[in-house]
Amino acid sequence: MKKYILTTLLSLMWITLALASSSAFEEALLKQIQEKNKIKTSEDAQSVINGFMRIASANEAEWLPLYYAALTQTETAFRFDVNKDQYFDQAIEITKQAAKISPSNSDITALHGYILMGKVSVDPGSRGQSLSPQVMELFGKAIAQDRSNPRAVSLMAQMESGMSKFFGSGPDKACGMARMSLELYQNEEAKISETYILPTWGKNQMVELMKNCN
Repeated sequence: MKKYILTTLLSLMWITLALASSSAFEEALLKQIQEKNKIKTSEDAQSVINGFMRIASANEAEWLPLYYAALTQTETAFRFDVNKDQYFDQAIEITKQAAKISPSNSDITALHGYILMGKVSVDPGSRGQSLSPQVMELFGKAIAQDRSNPRAVSLMAQMESGMSKFFGSGPDKACGMARMSLELYQNEEAKISETYILPTWGKNQMVELMKNCN
């Protein structure tokens, strides 16, 4: 009986410690996400990236800190006057680390495609032919991994929009995917709370894209 009570107490202790650790991780990550939303300069961005990487180092089984670090790297390359290729390449390496922790993760796969799309944007003339098929393959894979993921569909829509402008084709396919993604974003919004730490970004880009649709 004593052995049973001791075992039960030890189990409860480990559960309590695990819950406390999980709560601390989520609080730290949420705080860093809030800092990410305040970024105004590339220096701010680098500080936020470093913060996500510190959280990742302390929580090696969690994919989200790495994901947000890579996403911030990518957004920094798009937004600011930095060495874009360097930022995109670093983002790819961080994304690969996240994928090792969470294989077949639609958001990680979609982010990888987004980063490659950024590399195409640096030099479309010389990179478009070689990288664009890889980008589309990654977006298609992300959609297959989770058809309810709005970012996978919205990023595909952005790529389709860019390709239609480059080749002079119509926007119908991109617009159709944008509409689909907005429906998925609406479904996702029902799950979001103030303490939600999973990815939610991308809707604003689709709202803008839809302005060019009939």
